[in-house]
Amino acid sequence: MEQAAETRMITLSMAELRAMRQESAEIGARMALEKIEKEKKKAQKQMNDKRLHNTKLLLKNYKMLKMNAENSIFGQSQMKESAADILCNMMSLYDDGVIVDSIKRSATRTAIIVAHIEEMLKLYKVYCDRGNEIEKRRYKVLYDTYISDKELSVQDIAKLQKMSKESVYSDLKISIKRLTALIFGIDSLNSK
Repeated sequence: MEQAAETRMITLSMAELRAMRQESAEIGARMALEKIEKEKKKAQKQMNDKRLHNTKLLLKNYKMLKMNAENSIFGQSQMKESAADILCNMMSLYDDGVIVDSIKRSATRTAIIVAHIEEMLKLYKVYCDRGNEIEKRRYKVLYDTYISDKELSVQDIAKLQKMSKESVYSDLKISIKRLTALIFGIDSLNSK
């Protein structure tokens, strides 16, 4: 058997009604701002993740890009794009193969990116050289993994540095994050 819903009449003064509306509006506005802030943080995290990914992609393809730039007939004096322009364009592409092909397609773009990576690697090395032994080791791990002419595996690097493979991966993660800040600039530091 169903029970009938009880109905009650409540009387509110105009002041109480205004106060309720005001409180409701404030709660709604606060919730909207919280949602906007969450979405903003999510978008920032996605952008930072993409920058980290693109830094790894550039490092993984560094030797091939460098060879491409060195064998190019174009000189740096012919460059009209900046590294920032090319990196910004990379952020709108989602396929790793397309990103690398886009850079390689233009000898000028390749030379710009290679020069930019090399300058940022130099800055990162200076930073690490001024730091403690751990910072120096992190640079060496990054260099041996991606830049060195020697083909070294993570296991080889672990033996050379007298550390575990897990520590190599940890050093790479930290190094790549710091290098990302140099390659992509100040915006990549806003990673909270």
